[in-house]
Amino acid sequence: MPLEQRKGPAVEVALVARHNSCDDLNVKILTTLLLLLSSLPTLAAACPENQPKTEAALTNIENTWADALSRKDAATVACLLAAEFEDADVDGSLKTRSQTLAHIPQRKPGTNRLSEMRAHVEGNFGFTRGLAELVDASGKVVARVRFTDVFAYRDGRWQALAGHETLLGEASR
Repeated sequence: MPLEQRKGPAVEVALVARHNSCDDLNVKILTTLLLLLSSLPTLAAACPENQPKTEAALTNIENTWADALSRKDAATVACLLAAEFEDADVDGSLKTRSQTLAHIPQRKPGTNRLSEMRAHVEGNFGFTRGLAELVDASGKVVARVRFTDVFAYRDGRWQALAGHETLLGEASR
């Protein structure tokens, strides 16, 4: 006989407990959803808005990108990459946006240091070129990469369309 059809004080306690546990679960689920939904504006606000169409803005984006890679912060990098982003990596392989973002947590530890930065803007398009050095915790340069990134200005912000990296010879140069 199902619990609902039985009678007696023990059955009533069991039914109340089962009903309350469902209510508790519903409250927990609703609370979790509300917390997630309330954080969405904060997450969306992390992406840049109303950026100027200037070389300085592109240089700033590259510095933000380098800092985010140093922190293994894929969410910040995701804000910078267009949906169709593609990267020609130092080994010659092509990586999509999703492959690029998925690799960020597995990056070797270290700090990205940029130099020789150049940027150019032409209407709604721009590019940057520079030198990125990966520096380990002891301060040793473990990799030097020449890069070029191509950007489009969309929805009030710059979005990277393509990247290309070339690994330079000895890091000690």
